[in-house]
Amino acid sequence: MLNALVTYAAEEGAEAHNPLLPAWYDIIWSSVCFIVILVIFWKVALPRMKKLLDERSAAIEGNIAKADEAQRKAEAALEEYTAQLADARKEAGEIRDAAREDGKKIVAEAKETATAEATRLTTTAHAQIEAERQTALVSLRSEVGTLALDLAGGVIGESLSDDKKAQAVVDRFLAELEESEGAKA
Repeated sequence: MLNALVTYAAEEGAEAHNPLLPAWYDIIWSSVCFIVILVIFWKVALPRMKKLLDERSAAIEGNIAKADEAQRKAEAALEEYTAQLADARKEAGEIRDAAREDGKKIVAEAKETATAEATRLTTTAHAQIEAERQTALVSLRSEVGTLALDLAGGVIGESLSDDKKAQAVVDRFLAELEESEGAKA
């Protein structure tokens, strides 16, 4: 039986069959399967894939739009911040200038006050010194006068109790003393 099969196979192979081309029934069934798979892919998988790609595209475009909006907001915030910073610097400069002017005014007022106070104290001191000098001069005159009268009375041997005479002698003595001091200066 083996011989019969080999002979039958050899007879069929003698028909000039091309080994690269499949049989007609294989081509038909393969084409039917391919068309079924193509229709399923075209009707089911491709729409889902297209929907997925559209969603991803919309998401990417939305994210790009959000990023652009965020960038615009950031630029606006930066401009606002820069403007506020410039205003703050300007205001700080104005405050600094005003403080300098106030400082100059305070220093000038303090100098004026100190000068006025020094002038007042100097005037008061001069007046007080003059008053003390006058008091000392009056006290000195009376003491010098009393001493001079006592000494004159001791030299003369008489008591100079007459107030008018004594006063005249003392005044003349002091006047001569002041003239001699004025001539020395």
